[in-house]
Formats: sequence, structure tokens, C-alpha cells
Amino acid sequence: MSTSPWLLDARERFGRAWLKTYGWTIDGVAPGIPKAVVCSAPHTTNWDLPFCLAICWALRIELAWIGKNDLFSGPAGPLMRALGGIAVDRTKSLNQVQAASALFEETERLLLMVPPEGTRGRAERWKTGFYYIALSAKVPIILGYLDYEKKCGGFGEVFWPTGNIVEDESRLRSFYAGKKGKFPDQATPVYFAPTQKE
Repeated sequence: MSTSPWLLDARERFGRAWLKTYGWTIDGVAPGIPKAVVCSAPHTTNWDLPFCLAICWALRIELAWIGKNDLFSGPAGPLMRALGGIAVDRTKSLNQVQAASALFEETERLLLMVPPEGTRGRAERWKTGFYYIALSAKVPIILGYLDYEKKCGGFGEVFWPTGNIVEDESRLRSFYAGKKGKFPDQATPVYFAPTQKE
């Protein structure tokens, strides 16, 4: 992904203005990594997207996310792409993990955001797609977060998935402990089913 300098400047000003208006601060700095999966949690409201974008824009980060082809058809298409969306054809034989892994092979720089909860309502467990995308593409996972209680968000630990999902789950649970979404009772616990791969 490549964005013109003037657009990066405009995004940075907008992002910082948005955060200042709502009294939010940024925790940490932009991760200096060309390729990674960005785990984004907790996710409990539609407000998460504008705050996530504001933080990324303020740090001049180009964050990408994947969506079904129909999200990019019609007049909404250019907006979805401007917000970092990448269309993926789900009708092909590739599943989401394979399709996302292929994206990393096709580009030199890609920070791909994958919300592990998959929904802003409470679910029984996290989905593991983000984990297996990183493992398959041989890229690290950046732990991104929003904490509505402290009004801050940013990027924390960077780690390489080991393939031992039980141990790595424990690290994830430790990092996200105490970080509160806008509606904490709707947050999905950091838990993976033993045979899960989705």
C-alpha cells in the first residue's frame, strides 16, 4: 500500500484532532515492521473503527483489512478502499487464512488488521484466523488495543506465533487483561477452542 504525502499529512491532522476532541491519548509509537498481522481488541462497539483509524492516521500508519467483494461494489467501493479495505474473492477455493497469507506474498509492506472477536457482541471465544494467518505467512503479530476506561489506545507487544497455541493464548490473555472496551460486558474472553482453526 502506498499513500501520497499530502494525504498522509491530512490524515495525521484529522486523527490527532479526533483524539484531542474526545480526550484520548496514544500509547506507544508506530511499529517499525513492514509486514504483520495486527490483532485489534477488545471490540464491543462500532465506535472502535473511527478511534482505531484516528490512532493509525495520527501515527501515519497505513492499516489494511480484508472484506468480501460485495463490500467494494457500487459507490461504497472507493470509500472502503480509502479506509484500507482489500477485496477478497471468497468464491475461490482459498479460505480466509490462505487468502490473507497470499496477500503477504504479493506485497512488500502490509499491516493487516484482524479483529479476533469477529463481532462486537459477546461470544464464547476468540476466532483464531489472525493467529494462523500470521503463522502461515511467517509474519509477527502486533497487539493493538483500545481502552475506553483510560481513553487511550495504540500498539503493544510484538511477538512471533510459536505454533503452540496454548502458550501463545496465555500471552495474549495477559496482554489484554484489564483493557476495557466501551461496553466491557460485551467483550469476548481470550480463549481458543483446542481444535479451532478459523
